[in-house]
Amino acid sequence: QQQVMVCFLPGGDGEYLLGIKRLRRLYCNVGIGFHIQVLPNGKITGVHNENRYSLLEISPVERGVVTLYGVRSGLFIAMSDKGKLYGSVRTDQGFLCRCFPQQENLLANNYNAYESAVYPGMYIGLSKTGKTKRGNRVTPTMTMTHFLPRI
Repeated sequence: QQQVMVCFLPGGDGEYLLGIKRLRRLYCNVGIGFHIQVLPNGKITGVHNENRYSLLEISPVERGVVTLYGVRSGLFIAMSDKGKLYGSVRTDQGFLCRCFPQQENLLANNYNAYESAVYPGMYIGLSKTGKTKRGNRVTPTMTMTHFLPRI
């Protein structure tokens, strides 16, 4: 199964509760440092310098639940049941893929780690060269799963 990423923030950040859509770049301090980007062909990668494909809209779905949407590409960040990240479009009926809950956990270093609630142990991660890592091959203790939302 392939599903769109939905992220959960425990503790209730006020912006999530108010339903405010936020434009952010998710920065991972691994290797030379990368922003996650969603390309028009559906590929998800890391890019060192900010660009138009690294701007994400973080939108609330319900209290504490958000989606990650590539503004320029028009694609949501999604993950297969094998942990592979890809970009997915949205249709009039909703997402082409079912919602894939993620937990947005604020770590002690103020970075977020994104873990699947449907497939526990699946995390969003980038390698030191900026390639996506399969969700089942990373853990929240690895720097490659730590993302800082930046304006």
